[in-house]
Amino acid sequence: MEVISETSLFPHIPDGAAVTIGVYDGVHIGHQRLITATKERAAQLGIPTVVITFDKHPATIVRPGDHLGLLTDLDMKLELLARLGVDYTLLLSFDKRRSEESPGEFVQDVLVGTVHAKVVVVGENFHFGHDRSGDIVFLTKMGHLFSFEVVAVPLARDMRESEVVSSTRIRELLKKGMVEAAADLLARPYQLRGNVVHGSSRGGTELGFPTANLKVKQDVLIPSDGIYAGIYHRPGGEQYEAAISIGFRPTFDELDLEASTESYHPSRTIEAYLIGFNGNLYGEEGRLDFIGRIRDELKFDSPAELAEQIERDVAQVRLLLRQGRHGG
Repeated sequence: MEVISETSLFPHIPDGAAVTIGVYDGVHIGHQRLITATKERAAQLGIPTVVITFDKHPATIVRPGDHLGLLTDLDMKLELLARLGVDYTLLLSFDKRRSEESPGEFVQDVLVGTVHAKVVVVGENFHFGHDRSGDIVFLTKMGHLFSFEVVAVPLARDMRESEVVSSTRIRELLKKGMVEAAADLLARPYQLRGNVVHGSSRGGTELGFPTANLKVKQDVLIPSDGIYAGIYHRPGGEQYEAAISIGFRPTFDELDLEASTESYHPSRTIEAYLIGFNGNLYGEEGRLDFIGRIRDELKFDSPAELAEQIERDVAQVRLLLRQGRHGG
């Protein structure tokens, strides 16, 4: 897949392209349905596929005070799109000017003037342009005017809940710790990526369970606090079963507060105990797949009690991963 920014010259495609448009946060099964439909129509016409997406989520410009929580950062989104076999991705800059662009301007400047669309494939609830004022009806009228076909694809639904699959729905699930349900809608485990940084080192010295502390990008959604079973991926391809803890470490944070002579502000951490690993991970980019939730985060009266619970958690992680929920 070739990624082209709007400041670069888009390649000339003599017979036009099959195009789909969207934010594609998560690249979930609904997004995958759109891309499959785009590829199928492209194959019928013998033309390439183009995904038009944005360098940031529009909500960061339209609602700058909201903390949305992305399912995929830009690098991961582009990686997932490439896996789906897209020929080109046009990466548009979403800024104030773009947010004020009318639907007609978008069609003429981007769909017609840049990618030379022959077919535009979108979801049946598609809206675009300033205040989301453009819809399928408008897009179809523009298609008649500029000689491109519009294909409206029915929305994917969660078979268990009969709800429309959306990035918003997946965020809701992750905020409740429902990582298995989220994985069903993503067609893969939810994954966090980040650098392994130094923590308090208490996991190894006081508990006997050294952990990798993952520092993720600030705008990425972190599942709800709790203990999870997962898989840790190293840059070289090695994988380890992992017991993952997300939260504020209530057992140790209270001890830290008592020992502090200044105001103390506990921070949310993502820690993974890699089962069977003995080595140094500091500085590498780790990737954590979330396979299942074990329990809520709890406060214990002593580090010894916490260590006993971690031992039970690790046993549960092993059991869950060996029951076939290991994947991605």
